[in-house]
Amino acid sequence: MASVAVTRAHDLADQIRLRIQAERLADGVLFMTADQLASEYGVSRTVAREAISRLQALGILEGKKRKGLIIRRPDPVGLLSRSIPSLVDSVDDWRELGQLRFAIEVGAIDLAVRNGTPAQIERLGEITTALEQALQQLDLFPQQIALDVEFHSVLLEMTGSRMIAGMQQVLLKFFQSAPHAPPTPEATQRILWEHRELFHAVRDRDVERARTMMRLHFRSLIEFEGTDAMEGRRGEGR
Repeated sequence: MASVAVTRAHDLADQIRLRIQAERLADGVLFMTADQLASEYGVSRTVAREAISRLQALGILEGKKRKGLIIRRPDPVGLLSRSIPSLVDSVDDWRELGQLRFAIEVGAIDLAVRNGTPAQIERLGEITTALEQALQQLDLFPQQIALDVEFHSVLLEMTGSRMIAGMQQVLLKFFQSAPHAPPTPEATQRILWEHRELFHAVRDRDVERARTMMRLHFRSLIEFEGTDAMEGRRGEGR
């Protein structure tokens, strides 16, 4: 019986979601009460409450005391932020997130090159210079990480897309929180070169070169960052 109720709640949630989309109900509009919903769709109050709970978790409905259910516009960035910690439990999970970050940033670089303002490009150059200086000193490793995050954040702000920048910011912060080891001298030189060349490509509005450098920059992220993070977690658990 429990499984039947869960299935009916799932189906009801889908029906409500499709109805909201079809009727183009705007954010803040009063929908109905839980009792009215149960009556209209011919389901028990338990099934109605479960369906409502699912839609509330997605940010589609909000319950208001003495009013009923309010239509809300979902926040995909917020959903991603709350979901990521529960999604990562293995090296493969980290690699999947790395691939998602790769797809967003490589896909966004065209927009960044074309839409970036002179002030944003100037800021990118300042961050590149600061990162080069920080990479020369091993005791500035936390600053190196922070500058790298800022570099990529500015690139995504340059797209002009709130959703792209927001989703990537969530991923950046998550990867920043993972354990990292200071780069080797060889890796330091590679990081310096990649950031410098990427900045030059963006400054010159060279889309093809920027795209190539972004792909090159992310090859190590996909292959190795997840492994390092999981190893760091195991070490913390010992």
